[in-house]
Amino acid sequence: MKNSVLNLLTIIVLLAAFGCSSDKPEAAATGDSSAKPKSMVAEEADPMTNKGVGPITSVELGASVDQAMADKGKAVYEAKCMACHKPTEKFIGPAPKGILDRRSPEWVMNMILNPEKMVKEDPIAKKLLMEFNGSPMANQNLTQDEARQVLEYFRTL
Repeated sequence: MKNSVLNLLTIIVLLAAFGCSSDKPEAAATGDSSAKPKSMVAEEADPMTNKGVGPITSVELGASVDQAMADKGKAVYEAKCMACHKPTEKFIGPAPKGILDRRSPEWVMNMILNPEKMVKEDPIAKKLLMEFNGSPMANQNLTQDEARQVLEYFRTL
C-alpha cells in the first residue's frame, strides 16, 4: 500500500513539474522575469518590409525628430486617437510607443489613413483586429500630412 501511494505521489509531482513549463523558455532558462510578453499576433518573417495597403509607399524619416511636426502630430493624436490609444499602454487599441520598432513607417501611415482596407487585406492588421477583440480602428479621415505628423509624434514616445 505504501509503495502504491508513493508511486502515485511521484507521478503527480512529475506531471505537475512538466505541466508547469513556461511558454517563454528563454526567460525561464535565464531567469529573466523582465522579458516582455509577446503579442498574440504571429509576425511575418520581417514585418518591417510590410508597407501595408494604401497610398503610402515610401516615407523618409529624418535622422532626428522634427519637433514642430511632432508637436502638430501630438495635437492631432490627442484630438482624434486618445479615445482608443494610450501612448504607452495597451487600451482599446495598441500603444503607439515603439511602433516604429515593430512596423514600417509606411504600414503605420497606411493603417492611420485606411484602417478598413488594412483590416480586410493586410495580414498583420487582420491579426491585430482579432487580438484587440474585433474592435476595428475608426477612420478619423486624417490627411496624409496629419498622418505624417502623428507618425513623427510617435517617434518621440
